[in-house]
Amino acid sequence: MEKKSSEELVKLVVSALEDKKGEDIAVLDIHEVTVIADYFILATGKSSSQIEAMTEAVDEVLAKENVFVKHTEGLQGKNWILMDYGDIIVHIFDQENRIFYDLERIWKDGKKVSVEEL
Repeated sequence: MEKKSSEELVKLVVSALEDKKGEDIAVLDIHEVTVIADYFILATGKSSSQIEAMTEAVDEVLAKENVFVKHTEGLQGKNWILMDYGDIIVHIFDQENRIFYDLERIWKDGKKVSVEEL
């Protein structure tokens, strides 16, 4: 199986989040700002069970592409889950923490991109 590009993987992640009714999904291209990753994907869930379902959906879709999470944080509280896949870091928040941490502001030097642009 041919390895998919980061952009193709981002599209799969966004689709998985949309399938689980994730809200306010944002993709930040940060490759010119930092070496930690190429993309941040941010999404909001309304409940801990939805956040858990979104997390599982992302993990499943990437595992099918032989891409596995290197590090995960936040699984206990389920109010901000960070999933590090190397070139892609996925952040799944509840609404309160999405507003509080405001990663779009912190990473404003990154470029917000639409899935269609990838």
